[in-house]
Amino acid sequence: MSFINHIYQTIALALPMIIARAGLLVMVAVDTAMVGHYGTEPLAFYAASNAMQIVMLLIGVGVAQGTVILVAQAKGSGNDLLCGHIWRSGLIQAFLFGIIMGGICLLGEPMLLLFGQNQNIAAGGGEILRWISWGFPAFMIWACTGFFLEGLGKPLPGMIIMISAVILNTLLDWMFIFGELGAPEMGAEGAALTTSIVRWIMMFALLFYLFCAINREKLGIKGPIRDFLSIAKQHGKIGLPLGLQRGLEAASFSALTMFAGWLGTNALASYQIAFNLIALAFMCAIGTAGACTVRVGNAVGRNSPDDLVKAGLSGIIIVIFIMVIVMIFYTTAAESLANIYTNDLLVSEIAAALIVLAGIILVFDGLQAVLIGCLRGTSDVWIPSFLQIFAWWGLTVPIGWYLSLHTDLGAKGLMLAFLIGSIAASILLGFRFYKISRNSSKSSHNL
Repeated sequence: MSFINHIYQTIALALPMIIARAGLLVMVAVDTAMVGHYGTEPLAFYAASNAMQIVMLLIGVGVAQGTVILVAQAKGSGNDLLCGHIWRSGLIQAFLFGIIMGGICLLGEPMLLLFGQNQNIAAGGGEILRWISWGFPAFMIWACTGFFLEGLGKPLPGMIIMISAVILNTLLDWMFIFGELGAPEMGAEGAALTTSIVRWIMMFALLFYLFCAINREKLGIKGPIRDFLSIAKQHGKIGLPLGLQRGLEAASFSALTMFAGWLGTNALASYQIAFNLIALAFMCAIGTAGACTVRVGNAVGRNSPDDLVKAGLSGIIIVIFIMVIVMIFYTTAAESLANIYTNDLLVSEIAAALIVLAGIILVFDGLQAVLIGCLRGTSDVWIPSFLQIFAWWGLTVPIGWYLSLHTDLGAKGLMLAFLIGSIAASILLGFRFYKISRNSSKSSHNL
């Protein structure tokens, strides 16, 4: 396949994935903006709860992501029947993780106190986490099912459901945060209630599509699961290191959020705004990385090293192009973006300076995300995980701690540390992908 065709196919697969993943963060952005306009203190509560929730959510996504890797490789090898068996095995694992994460949310207040937040923020964040807890099992089932469809090359249903969910989330936020249309006025807790409701609706909608529109017999959705223990072992071999890596990565970002909390309510609210904008644009990278995982996985299933390299390079070119555009937008419209989230002039001023740095960060953060996606497609999960852990915990967290708390930089120091970690991760993962690609080509020639 020519390189131009690789770029075209990656874009065609990535676009609905980008929209679907961006939808998750659009909902968080809407939550953040509406809660921010409701009040600065509720926004700080929401930021503290997010610092915990995001860690658990990304661990769950990492665990469930073993489904898309295994399904893509099975699809590439022509074994359609195995795809459904992989999904059903992953579904059991996903549901159990959802129950565990929901239970952890119920311990939100004491855990936030343990992480150094004051009693007021810990109590407010803990209450929000209680409302979020019962939506986690639905989220995990939705994620596993969405990954299954993406592994089959069918990302459109997830995209359509996500667009509908964003609209519903906005309406319910307006009702439950501000007490409109007879709903109780719940502030930040209303945003959490909305999150859980929408997650269950998304899960049921995606399962309804799957059972109505997919050839269940051909794809192994009906009947007993063959080699269940073997498939479950493969899920664990791939999913657990991905969950560990995503969890530790998210925990490093949550550590930065905790440092922002130590700087005060205004710094925490400002950092949450900038970080939310990073996360929102980062979904473009996550969608592109997801497409690369599928396309590289297909190439592995076909035993085609040349397509493996071209699939990876096409994703790298696409994500750099997207993130440079985002960087230009963020750096030129920082003040306007900050004003979307808050009416507090001091918070808006601090956030605008952070948003400028966020735009620069995204170029490198997007690149490292796509590189990790390419490596996942080859089932190379452990070494890339350690490389990312080094970048985030060996560099970002200690540098962020020093710059924010022991210099005059404050919240800007957190963003500079984020930039250093992103650059390091990009370089390390770039070398790793080069090595894997080269070894794959050598193995093919030897055969």
